[in-house]
Parts: sequence; C-alpha cells; structure tokens
Amino acid sequence: MGILDLLLDVASSYDAGKKNSKGLPAQDRLRAASGEWAHIVPVGFAAEGNGGSGGASKTPWIGVYDRDINLDPKKGLYLAYIFAEDLSTVTLTLQQGVTSLADELGTGKKRRDYLQNRAQALLAGLPDELVDGWRVRPDLKSKVHRARSYEAGSVVARCYSTASMPTEISLREDLWHMAEVLQHAAAVEKTLSGATISAGVGSKASSKKPPVEFQGLDGFRPKDGSDYVARIPKRTIKKSRSHELLLEAFSHYADERDFVPINKAMHPKDLVLRKDGVEWLVEAKTVKRGNPTKAVREAVGQLFEYNHFLYEQVGHAKPHLLALFTEDIGAYAAYLEGLGIASVWRTVDGWAGSASAATWGIVD
Repeated sequence: MGILDLLLDVASSYDAGKKNSKGLPAQDRLRAASGEWAHIVPVGFAAEGNGGSGGASKTPWIGVYDRDINLDPKKGLYLAYIFAEDLSTVTLTLQQGVTSLADELGTGKKRRDYLQNRAQALLAGLPDELVDGWRVRPDLKSKVHRARSYEAGSVVARCYSTASMPTEISLREDLWHMAEVLQHAAAVEKTLSGATISAGVGSKASSKKPPVEFQGLDGFRPKDGSDYVARIPKRTIKKSRSHELLLEAFSHYADERDFVPINKAMHPKDLVLRKDGVEWLVEAKTVKRGNPTKAVREAVGQLFEYNHFLYEQVGHAKPHLLALFTEDIGAYAAYLEGLGIASVWRTVDGWAGSASAATWGIVD
C-alpha cells in the first residue's frame, strides 16, 4: 500500500475518542506505516506512525526520519504527516522535536515562541528555490498544546485536503523533495548561533571525544597491486546507514533480475554482481542535499582505483564498472558513461539508470 491509501484510510476511520489499542482500523494502519512505506521512503529513511501514547492523539501523525540525522521525534529535525484534529487535512511538514523542551520551557507560549523563532532561523538558511511553494504554516485546528507546538515548530510544509488528495506519484515526489529539504536544514542547524539554538534551554557540553574517522587510504602507499591487496587497512571505516540500506535494497533488486550480488570477502569493494560469467564492480554513494557532485567524484575515483589495483594489477579480468546512488544524478549519468562507468539510482517508484545499465538488463 502506498502513501495515498494509508493516509486516506486513517482520515476515514480515525476516532480520537477511542484508545490507541490494536484492533482499531486507523491505529493498525498507523502502525503499518513502518513496513508498508519501507520501499517508498528515500534510501536511509524510516517511517513510523503515531496514534498517541495511552489515549488516542487528537492529531495523529506519521514520522519520516533520516537515519543519519535523527530517529527521535522528541528532539531534532524530522518529517511528519500530521492530521488536523477534524481530519479534514493532512500536512507534510519539516518538524522540530517538541516534547524534550517541556521540562525547561513548559508546554505553552514560551515553547511555541522558541520553536517559531528557531523555525524562522532554519528557514532563512535554506535556498529559496528549495522552499518556494512550501512556506506554509500548518493549521491543525486544535487547541491542544502539543498540536499548537507542531504548528509553531514547522519550518516548511504542504497541506493536503483529505477530500481531494493528489496522486500517489505526486505525494512521493513531495516526500522526496522534503527529504532533501531536511538534509539542508540539518546542515543549517549546525550553523545557528548558540543563542538561537539554546535560548531558554539549558545545555550540557559533552566530554566525549568524537570517533576518529580515517579518510580514504591515509598513510597507505602500495608498491603494486599485490601490495595493495596485502596491506589495505582492515580497520572499520564508518559508513552511513543510508549507504548500507542502499546496498541492501539494490542487492535484492539485482537478485530479482537474475544477477548474483556478492559482498562477502569483498573488502574493500562495496559489492560485486555476477551473471553468466561476467562481473560488475559496484561502488555505492549517498547523494546529500540534492547535490550529486561529491558522490560522483568519489565513485569515479574508487571505481578506477579498485579496478586498477584489485583487477588489472593482479591479473584478473577487467570488470564492468557500476556506480550506485541514492537518487538521480542528472547530467552526471552521461558524464560517467563517457568514462566507461554505468550508473543506477533509486527513484520514487523503483530504479533507473544509464544506457549501459539498461543494455546489461540491470534497469529497464
């Protein structure tokens, strides 16, 4: 089931006067969002429905989280579909966590003022072209403190009438657009002044040092291909959850198309595909904030490097090269083709790719 059907099911059957126990159709639909939307949300994102804790919420909602940014709706930034109390609308909004502020700001005007000021600061840092058409203030038609805080904490939003919803594809495109906005907003959040971030809210400095991340092949100078294989670091290099989920989703997809995906004993390669005696070397990259430039550059460098050291230098047959991305890379697909590298990326309704990827049968 898609976004449209689930939202309409909730709008038509939700009853705030009942509990949030299992067996109630709307509550069950909200709980199903996590599994049913797993293949719909962008790579690295997760959905979770919320119909209230204890009693039913006046304004039920479904959170959509970037695993690399935040998974806690009580604090931080996330996306949410929030229903109005009368269920006449559902709003897709870039939200700030409100619950964690209650101890120090209360649940009334002080919290709302803080959230609204912070929302304005976040919005001011976002590119105009990204938020044009999204400068909407939600109206949840509720006097409940939390709902009013949701209204104040919204950075950008789009409101849908449950009586005249857009198409499934339009809803997915809006969600993917907002996923990009969320990533930009998370970057803006890091630049806000201390006064903007913590006005009225106490903060504690962490004494924990950040983990050291090795970049590329720091300190590693192989003499030849065999030396590269023998000496390449076996240390664990931190990879984002989005990266791992992209590889997992693509591996299942490739398997359905009769390719054999292999990642065991393939270090440092991300993935290898095999079919009819032919091998594809796959390098996966996460596109951040809608800008594929860095991801493409990294994919090119690693594919050529691995091809040289792990295949040519040790006498192995040269593989086909395939770059895998979380979203469309635009003009870079043709650029990669010119370098002899095919590309595949996730779309709102499946997978797409470059000419070579289609020729090989990896995409249609």
